[in-house]
Amino acid sequence: QVQLVESGGGLVQPGGSLRLSCAVSGSIFNIYDMGWYRQAPGKQRELVATITKDGSTNSADSVKGRFTISRDNAKNTVDLQMNSLKPEDTAVYYCNAALKIPGLYPRDYWGQGTQVTVSS
Repeated sequence: QVQLVESGGGLVQPGGSLRLSCAVSGSIFNIYDMGWYRQAPGKQRELVATITKDGSTNSADSVKGRFTISRDNAKNTVDLQMNSLKPEDTAVYYCNAALKIPGLYPRDYWGQGTQVTVSS
């Protein structure tokens, strides 16, 4: 059984900061790419940022220069530091990990989501 547990969401004023964290637990053989996605009401889920096992990152143009993704391979965690938040960043944020557990092919796993609301 694999679990991805997110934390750190909440309500913040425009221009503020939040840090999201995601911890992966379970019988894991290997974790490949990790990332954060978000889904705003009435919109499709979209990529926010991803990070490979060796630390290479990719992020959406809308968050470049404001959000930073990082991971700790020893702890199986991935974080998203969000600065200069805007109302349009309001969404449910989902942690994602491509990983392999013993006996199964690698596939994507998702967290339950954490709400981020940017409002004055």
